[in-house]
Amino acid sequence: MCMLASMLLMASCGNQEPSSILPEYSSPKLLSDYANPLLDHNFNADPTAVEYEGRLYVYATNDHQQLDVVGPKGNNGYQHIHSLVMMSTDDMVNWTFHGYIDVKALSPWGIASWAPSITKRVETDGKTHFYLYYSNCGVGVGMLTATSPIGPWTDPLGKNVVDKQSEGLGNCGAPFDPGVVVDDEGRGWLSFGGGSNQYGSEYIPGNARIVRLADDMMNLDSPITEIKAPYHFEANELNYINGTWIYTYNTSWVERKEWPLDTEKPSICCMSYMTSQTPLDTDSWTYQANYFKNPMDYGFLPSNNHTHLHKYQGEYYLLYHTLSLEEHQQGKGGFRSVCIDKIKVDEENLTIHMGEATRTGVTQLKPLNPFVWVQAETVAATHNLRFVPTGRLGDTAAACHTDGQILKVRGVDFSTQPQEVTVVVRGPGKLTVRLGHPKDGQVLATLAFEGDEWKEVSEKITIPVSGQHDLFFITSEGDFQFDKWIMK
Repeated sequence: MCMLASMLLMASCGNQEPSSILPEYSSPKLLSDYANPLLDHNFNADPTAVEYEGRLYVYATNDHQQLDVVGPKGNNGYQHIHSLVMMSTDDMVNWTFHGYIDVKALSPWGIASWAPSITKRVETDGKTHFYLYYSNCGVGVGMLTATSPIGPWTDPLGKNVVDKQSEGLGNCGAPFDPGVVVDDEGRGWLSFGGGSNQYGSEYIPGNARIVRLADDMMNLDSPITEIKAPYHFEANELNYINGTWIYTYNTSWVERKEWPLDTEKPSICCMSYMTSQTPLDTDSWTYQANYFKNPMDYGFLPSNNHTHLHKYQGEYYLLYHTLSLEEHQQGKGGFRSVCIDKIKVDEENLTIHMGEATRTGVTQLKPLNPFVWVQAETVAATHNLRFVPTGRLGDTAAACHTDGQILKVRGVDFSTQPQEVTVVVRGPGKLTVRLGHPKDGQVLATLAFEGDEWKEVSEKITIPVSGQHDLFFITSEGDFQFDKWIMK
């Protein structure tokens, strides 16, 4: 990642937003049906994901931490990033922001934290354990674990799982960007690697690695093995399908002068994949194809590239990042945003078809139920808003301190006529609830409140409403926090 900081500022493509999206709004999603990027109030990158109890949990590099240090005119050099972002969804368009994993506090021995990769496994205690690996800058791979996808997280090893001192590492200049998977026998596997090609060639740099993990998921249980990945650069990930390991990686920016294979030559800084049924045999790995090009090839600004392939509710999705949010806000620092689109995967033939990057993203899988408590941080879009921790695990609240801040929730299903809306807030202010549009939409209710303690505030709904609508909460007159809401 840090090797590409300067590349993020390369020449841009056209890529204008539709005129229906007003430039006064900080989010390209507020007045559109866009589902990308996933969060519009936080810059984040290098996604990974795990499913648990019907929800998809996504973790990412916290680019926003770098932005908070260097400011809007600074560049994303990654050196100030010491935390990871957590978010989740069950409908793919409304995302719950669970806040940050403070890696620096958990692992003070580390340098930085980027590019997470997560897996889970039910252990002998009957609990599902989550194992989260991350790049400790470019020098190694750290690991955190928890028994909930939102923590609390711990660092049981207290050092890198692999680093430049690991036995058998060979000519892997940067043992970072981990990819983890658990096979059908419950064994963990870790891929990693990157760095210069000073020990290899541009065609086979010789810096991609895989290793089997011990049963504790933090020590090694095999020799570190090279994967001879053509034009390998970084962004290693693993999947396991039908007894076969699928290794995905980011290719380099160099010209493809050498290509002896019968398959199509990969494009610049694209994502490619290889397969093996015996992953510790270097020569067993077979290059298959390029499955995702650089964002610039899809009409976005050029950037580095990092994907995660995930099957959720019977469909395959590709998580990736672009500079689309920064572009919309007319920034130039290289601060990235995670996006998602469907991708076609043939499991029988182990073929990942060419994916695409779009602003539209994916469609909503199911409507949102307003008759149960909904966290304020569960949003499809926001304007001029940040979220702050409440002190409860994985819970944040909207920090409302100026007029005209907006939260948008998509596809709210009014299956019956609501009689009132209740919000949980603390501090003085007002919330106006509108249907369909933040300025011109019909007003469902206006709630006024004051006081320093969390409280429930309700207001009657007198207008008829039915069917599915987008819902907007607009702030005014105060400085308060907004935690959750419900219709009754």
